[in-house]
Amino acid sequence: MSASFALRLTWLSWLTLFLQQAADAWAYQAPWFIWTLKLLPLLIFLPGMLKDNLRSYIWLCFVCLGYFMILVQRIFAQPDSLLVVIGLVAVVILFTAAMLYVRWRARELRAMSES
Repeated sequence: MSASFALRLTWLSWLTLFLQQAADAWAYQAPWFIWTLKLLPLLIFLPGMLKDNLRSYIWLCFVCLGYFMILVQRIFAQPDSLLVVIGLVAVVILFTAAMLYVRWRARELRAMSES
């Protein structure tokens, strides 16, 4: 495994979670402020992620915990909902991949600065 693999997996799971949250809001015909509450926390970290700022990935992991708590509650309420299952899997993968990316990328940067 490498940092580049973790980065690709992070982006894929971020996009999956973002689309799942949008689809969930659309499916329940949520008002605009619910859309904002669901999507804004993910969008806030987008500029930092695009600049490869490791702190953005670290804070994204903290925000993932909030999504995780909400989705675990929903999976008990709606165990047959494929949309909720996709969101739960995406948030677990996002947390794990982002955490591993930060660890491996920090090692790479440290090794580059030492040489």
